[in-house]
Amino acid sequence: MKRLIKLTTPATIRSYSAVGGYEEGRGPLGKSFDHIDEGCLFGKDTWEKAEAEMSRTSLNLALAKASLSHTELDLIVAGDLQNQCVASAIGLSSFGTGYLGIYGACSSCAEGLVIASSLLSQEGGRAAVVTSSHNSAAERQFRMPVEYGGQRTPSAGWTSTAAASFILEAEGSLGEVCISNCLIGRMIDGATTDGSNLGGAMAFAALDSILTYFELSGESASEFDYIVTGDLGKVGSLVLGELLSDALPAAAPRHVDCGNILYGGQCDVHGGASGCGTSAAVLATHFLPKLHSGELSNILFFSTGALMSPSSLLQGESIIGIAHGVKISRTDFLSRERSSGV
Repeated sequence: MKRLIKLTTPATIRSYSAVGGYEEGRGPLGKSFDHIDEGCLFGKDTWEKAEAEMSRTSLNLALAKASLSHTELDLIVAGDLQNQCVASAIGLSSFGTGYLGIYGACSSCAEGLVIASSLLSQEGGRAAVVTSSHNSAAERQFRMPVEYGGQRTPSAGWTSTAAASFILEAEGSLGEVCISNCLIGRMIDGATTDGSNLGGAMAFAALDSILTYFELSGESASEFDYIVTGDLGKVGSLVLGELLSDALPAAAPRHVDCGNILYGGQCDVHGGASGCGTSAAVLATHFLPKLHSGELSNILFFSTGALMSPSSLLQGESIIGIAHGVKISRTDFLSRERSSGV
């Protein structure tokens, strides 16, 4: 099996939703979220339970948008940052359907889209992809509780309090948005043990996946409106920009990063947004609406992840990066592309 999967039957993104917390509501995409909880607890008494509720809420919203019941789902693919992906398991257990729990760190959104769309292309049916992260739950697990008031370095990302859900099904009608190609990322040594600079560590994996996609697909960077990564943030984006300028100059001006988009310059988040919910939320609140409206026609979407744990960093292990990707296009654009023999 090759790393690039060209789907026989593209998977249509029928609906999507995103929920967020206080900081996400203050950012430039705040009004595009389906629900914002300024208290960030989503009616629960712990941050961890709040993240589980975020997943449940976002999936219910996506189902409602598609006028579907949970009984019409064949599969849920979901992941988060908590140990053993327990936020997804607790939040989604009541839906009573097939479930695949995944851990790709911040690459989980694209990983879920790769898995779900590949299965749908072969088997048909309908699947949901859900990813989430919660700032306070992540800080408590990976670093220290926010109440401690620890100093953050300028390169450190801010874990987003966000969750997004996507309903995928068999190829739909003209004007809809679909996934036609999937790229499976490979593990790349980020050459650093600095847990405050995950973006820099993940940039090399992003480069590898972008270059691999164009090498295997035979497509040109000029065919895409954007080449999206998430979430490299400020430092990682600078690193990737320099690497792309040397290795694939046509791709560099088309690159944008979800870690820089989610908060813009309106929130003090140092190195930018991070966390499983970041690329998922930006896809749901920014890029998919533009694709559905026709403002955009064709993007490459890569979620980037740092495959590490507190224990691995304490033991001096370098950070492994990974970037999974999907090609997301308007169906009418894809039809024109196929008819032209591309």
